[in-house]
Amino acid sequence: MVKVIFVEPNGTERHVPDAAEGQSLMEVGKANGIEGILADCGGACSCATCHVFVDPEWWERVGPPDDIEFAMLDMVADVAQELSRLSCQVKINAQLDGLRVTVAPASAF
Repeated sequence: MVKVIFVEPNGTERHVPDAAEGQSLMEVGKANGIEGILADCGGACSCATCHVFVDPEWWERVGPPDDIEFAMLDMVADVAQELSRLSCQVKINAQLDGLRVTVAPASAF
């Protein structure tokens, strides 16, 4: 199992100690009631309602978005940052044990 730390939009820090390898970060967030992980498209990378900011120390392990994900992040350009990812596109693996992400505030779109 992999530990993931979510910081909700209101600043509450939530620790999830038992994320399973192979799950998406979005699935972990939804299963644990993380505020702000809406996942309206169910993980199809077509809505940007699971937007998170990756903690800088984790960025290299998580990696940048691909072109399709980058296009979806453009939909939330009003709140997107350099370290933005869609949590549906981040797969949990052992190298991400301790991962810390902040759930992005809702976009104005």
